[in-house]
Amino acid sequence: MPEPYPALAGLVVVSLEQAVAAPFATRQLADLGARVIKVERPGSGDLARGYDRTVRGMSSHFIWLNRGKESVQLDVRSPEGNRHLHALVARADVLVQNLAPGAAGRLGIGHTELAARHPRLITCDISGYGSTGPYRDRKAYDLLVQSEAGLLSITGTPDTPSKVGLSIADICAGMYAYTGVLTALLDRARTGRGTRLEVSMLEALGEWMGYAEYFTRYGGTAPARTGASHATIAPYGPFPTGDGQSVMLGLQNDHEWAAFCTTVLRRPDLLGDARFTGNADRVRHRTELDEIVRATTLSLTAEDLLARLDQAATAHARQRTVEEFGDHVQLRARGRWAPFDSPVGELTGLVPPVTVHDRTTTRLRPVPALGEHTESVLAWLAEPAQESQQGAAACPLI
Repeated sequence: MPEPYPALAGLVVVSLEQAVAAPFATRQLADLGARVIKVERPGSGDLARGYDRTVRGMSSHFIWLNRGKESVQLDVRSPEGNRHLHALVARADVLVQNLAPGAAGRLGIGHTELAARHPRLITCDISGYGSTGPYRDRKAYDLLVQSEAGLLSITGTPDTPSKVGLSIADICAGMYAYTGVLTALLDRARTGRGTRLEVSMLEALGEWMGYAEYFTRYGGTAPARTGASHATIAPYGPFPTGDGQSVMLGLQNDHEWAAFCTTVLRRPDLLGDARFTGNADRVRHRTELDEIVRATTLSLTAEDLLARLDQAATAHARQRTVEEFGDHVQLRARGRWAPFDSPVGELTGLVPPVTVHDRTTTRLRPVPALGEHTESVLAWLAEPAQESQQGAAACPLI
């Protein structure tokens, strides 16, 4: 069995981060083996530490976003703290920040200030709306960006616009920051130069709104809010069963429709019904179609319906709770849960979703207590700097 292969071992990432977007990006880098040094406010730290106390007294958000990092408490606005911050940046390969607009420049760590002194440094600035434009200085929380991007207008029921139940604007911005850093590392390996990356939550979520925007711009109307159904596919969404449960259907093509009519509904006559010939026809006559489908699903138990769907090889799913997801048979069968340490003891989390099959995956590293690594990191800064930020042999991208 080969040893674990942390792909980014030796890479030093310094992050002035809080909440979700930037911590989500840097946790992906930490999971790949990078040394992520998280700079936090003395006393209170990342504001996500106080979101809740549901994980044995710690915040569920913080546990999720900060595994594998080192926590350093610094008052970066004080002369001594700012000096330590600049010493950290001088040792870093990547600097990530999602401070308030203009704050990085005031601290002397804006890209313009750093580019001349550290030409190999990659900087990544994450914000709500970007560094220019009339929204530059606006506060940007996830709900607000979902609203500005039009996501609420197409999410929910016909009567009630709804936000996505996760911090999707933060998450997608974090993922684009993460992939942007990896791209910049590849570019630096080729050119020897660092670069500045900028990711805004509005633009990141806007990319994910692409289909809806094209649909609206060229179709003349926005996709309708359809709850758990789909604005442009039918039959699609939850259907009740006779024993009070709900099964999700998601037919995607005419081949599935034929099998669904024959094997699940046992209504082959529907294949000749002009109302349902193609998907566009089925969407146009969704109300009539849903009534026909419900008549069958309500006559069956959930297990009987699922058996028919399996026999027809028709796309479907159970409507699971979060608790049921945590005990999902598929994830257990694939060994996707693993233990990791934290200030409140051993916890369990999902293994990173990209599986590298020719090497064992890296272990899940601990969640840091506030300021847990301040002394060790400052001691490291006092040591002579090694060429290429300590890790060229381990990480060729450095």
